Amino acid sequence: MSRRKFPMALIAGTLFLTIVSMGYSQQKPLKKVRVGVPSVGVANIIIFIAKEGKLYEKYGLDAEVITVNGSGIGSKALISGGLDVIPIATPTVIAANLAGADMAILAHTMPGVIHAMMVKPDIKRPEDLKGKKVGVSSLGSLTDFLVRTIARKKGLNPDRDLTLIVMGGDSERLTALRAGAVEASAMSHPGYGRARRLGFSMLWDSAKEIDYPWMEITTRRETIKKDRELVTNYLKAHLEGIALFKKDPEFSKRVIKKTLRMDEDELVAEAYDIYSKAFLPTPYPNLPGMKVSFEYVAVTRADVWKHKPEEFADSSFVTELDKSGFIKQLYAK
Repeated sequence: MSRRKFPMALIAGTLFLTIVSMGYSQQKPLKKVRVGVPSVGVANIIIFIAKEGKLYEKYGLDAEVITVNGSGIGSKALISGGLDVIPIATPTVIAANLAGADMAILAHTMPGVIHAMMVKPDIKRPEDLKGKKVGVSSLGSLTDFLVRTIARKKGLNPDRDLTLIVMGGDSERLTALRAGAVEASAMSHPGYGRARRLGFSMLWDSAKEIDYPWMEITTRRETIKKDRELVTNYLKAHLEGIALFKKDPEFSKRVIKKTLRMDEDELVAEAYDIYSKAFLPTPYPNLPGMKVSFEYVAVTRADVWKHKPEEFADSSFVTELDKSGFIKQLYAK
């Protein structure tokens, strides 16, 4: 009896292993996607949350995260095909498309920009910036856009009254501010939180100065046309990253610490509190909010007013994920 059962068990086991092996061989290999990061900060943390949380793999992607220096350089990398997805400042997208590019904003993941102009204590008023050096990440970047736009609002001519110095990310700009290489630096949090603790003053809070939808998810229309599935899966991973960030504070703070190399628990907690409230669960492209970007681009391209915001965005991905219940399911208890 045992002799009869043994061959049958062997055959069954072999059959099971064959089926399992066939199943593994039929699984799709992960699809490569190159994700750009214009600057390493909490504003871009969802890219790292998705990476650390293995959400890209969950949606069939092998994500290579590539850091570049600002939206200006990032847009060139995207246009050339060196990147597949990257947060690009809205005015940079608009200006590039008017010049013949084919970028599309798929989402604005934040309703306002968490950013500030930090200055030496002796600078009390916007007019005190005249003749001063101001640190920005790169020309055409978000910091460049914000400084120029708010400076004009304050009655300054950024081209005549300010000297904008390109100096990379927040940490480099803070170092330059401390060393006296610049008198002011535009930076996001936790950069401006650190600057405030070091005795520098906040001349203005960008979120209170302009209505500017932020943290775009941007790709090329050619990429959408060639591989819509890849773009959809990227959006799924990113939106689940937002949900994970909001729902798991301890994991999110660990990623902030690791990514930004921060060890100040108080500053990390402050950053998490600010950004967890700011990220939008359902981040449609904010078409009405693109008006400020149009005004900025119009300084050099008056023909921008012949266009509509819809021409620079593609809302279909967030619409599909919203109507399908995908986003709602991410926040279900």
